[in-house]
Amino acid sequence: MADAVEEEFHEFVRTRLPGLRRAAYLLCGDWTRGDDIVQRALTDAYVRWRRIRRADNVDAYVRTILVHRFVDEQRRGWARVRLLDRLPDGPAEDAALQGLPAGLDLRDALAELPPRQRAVLVLRFFYDMSVDQTAEALRCAPGTVKSQTAAALSAMRRRLAPIDTGSTR
Repeated sequence: MADAVEEEFHEFVRTRLPGLRRAAYLLCGDWTRGDDIVQRALTDAYVRWRRIRRADNVDAYVRTILVHRFVDEQRRGWARVRLLDRLPDGPAEDAALQGLPAGLDLRDALAELPPRQRAVLVLRFFYDMSVDQTAEALRCAPGTVKSQTAAALSAMRRRLAPIDTGSTR
């Protein structure tokens, strides 16, 4: 790549990497796997950067690559492989989730969703994409996005609903 084009890619990665890592984490629920997904997505983007840089929305193009890498990983079965039960050290607490009640763990609830539903929620609500934009990114019909969103939100509500102990004082 020419130096200017390569520098443009490096600048893109430098400014977008934290957001891409957070999105990948939300998709897969694991920082290490998320980093692997981001790395594969950025490798794909680097190879096609001359074409991608001319796109109307470069961020949307790279987000689409990221989601596709996540879905591909889920299909291949490597998502279920764990070499360690526990990592030696964990990431810092996500600042966006600080201050939530202790019993409310959105990350656990999100991790329990099927990959496609997780991808729909991340694209629709983390990236604030429209139904049509999400459908385009996932290569499916807008109706599929709507039904997957409804199913995912319903599952999240059930998971996050307070447990009724039935006790009265």
